[in-house]
Amino acid sequence: MSLNTIKVPSLEQLGEVAVELGLALPEAELAAHHQSLLGAFEAYSRLDRMPDELPPVSYPRLPGRRPTTEENRHGAWYVKTEVAGAPAGKLKGKTVALKDNVCLAGVPMMNGASTMEGYVPDIDATVATRILDAGGTIVGKTVCEYFCFSGGSHTSATGPVHNPHRMGYSAGGSSSGSAAVIAAGEVPMALGGDQGGSIRIPASFCGIYGMKPTHGLVPYTGIMPIELTLDHTGPMTATVEDNALLLEVLAGPDGLDPRQYGGAAKSYREVLSGGAGGLRIAIVEEGFGHSQSMPQVDAVVREAAGRFGGLGATVDTVSMPMHRDGSAIWLAIAAEGATMQMMLGNGFGFNWQGLYVTSLLDFHSAWRTRADELSDTLKNTMLLGHYMVTRYRGHYYAKAQNLVRRLRRAYDEVLSRYDLLLMPTLPMVATPLPEANAPVADILQRGFEMLANTAQFDCTHHPAMSLPCGMVDGLLVGMMLVGKAFDEETIYRAAAAFENGVDWKGLRAG
Repeated sequence: MSLNTIKVPSLEQLGEVAVELGLALPEAELAAHHQSLLGAFEAYSRLDRMPDELPPVSYPRLPGRRPTTEENRHGAWYVKTEVAGAPAGKLKGKTVALKDNVCLAGVPMMNGASTMEGYVPDIDATVATRILDAGGTIVGKTVCEYFCFSGGSHTSATGPVHNPHRMGYSAGGSSSGSAAVIAAGEVPMALGGDQGGSIRIPASFCGIYGMKPTHGLVPYTGIMPIELTLDHTGPMTATVEDNALLLEVLAGPDGLDPRQYGGAAKSYREVLSGGAGGLRIAIVEEGFGHSQSMPQVDAVVREAAGRFGGLGATVDTVSMPMHRDGSAIWLAIAAEGATMQMMLGNGFGFNWQGLYVTSLLDFHSAWRTRADELSDTLKNTMLLGHYMVTRYRGHYYAKAQNLVRRLRRAYDEVLSRYDLLLMPTLPMVATPLPEANAPVADILQRGFEMLANTAQFDCTHHPAMSLPCGMVDGLLVGMMLVGKAFDEETIYRAAAAFENGVDWKGLRAG
């Protein structure tokens, strides 16, 4: 039963609703509507009395605890706990951290936002259940950016997350804590989320492996949504093998997520010894030379790409002009879609069938009374999204979704001739964290400056993985491999060949 029982509005209250809808109803008509709706409100009361349809929670757990400063040097942990899974399975002996937008029943969840502090989920996300069913042990929730709306690691209400390779520098976002705890050697694997690059960005900055699987391959059920057509979750790990292993556990339909329209779990680890021989790899020229690109990063990635030739792959450079347009297409979908679903729609919105976490929806809806607490990156996105929806009717969201098909075809045309696309994950290495009192312009720049190559593939839904490929001035460079839909195996095969066959730490610039 919900916390709020259904109250029949008075005639005056229904009149206020009419005004909100732009209706000028004479009193007699309003009274007729009021009388007609009494049966509808009784139906809602009957609905209110029914128990919700939620998945059962297995495996005992305690709520955990906030870690001390001494044991949380990088600011990457939100809650430490220990939820032991099944006595046997693929993940037996493995510890896993969850990004703090993933529901874990009985354990606090904040999603980086002060307005969510105090929320405790009543369900386990499907991905959490699968980890536990496979014998894994969940050891905590990692800090993420404020409602996941930043590619930096400086917007969480709990404070910044530091890059383990250099304190005071960004760990990337929004899955900032997940990348940092892996890079620091505290866990071998974690879950991240990706709507504009939020798995791959921190993977690149922190020098780990981050896979954004094909959209829908991994169920998003029980994870706080942002925008249904952009929502992805996937593995972040210290090695390629662990990444493939975790995806084996996570992948496949759960019957609850409408984002899932194909794709089943595969034995991804079986391809890891296949080598790069015979692979055809296309270096995408438009992935280099952005206005914000560091020439040293471009040089390192080109050098790393060339090493695939020595491993037996065919490596060519191709031109894909529409790649540069992809970020504009993504922006309209992300800004307008997230404003309407995640914020005005209380996270879940309408018009889809699946699991709605009603406790999360109810708790999150209170952001309206505390909107000034939202991060600058989220405020900036909402200002744009609300303006475009209300002044331009959602026209450009609709047009962008139409253009996604053209963008997808552009990538697919190249992928009909090549096995993989290759480009820098990010145009830069980790940047300094903004000061606590930094100007808003600096906070926004550090939140969005790195998205040039990642966001497109959240729209087109291609699988994409960041793998470490070199260094610039002691900071990590990421190389992104993009594959055909539901062809994560080829990405893993190439990534494993590079991991095992190239001394990437020796590839340096600066």
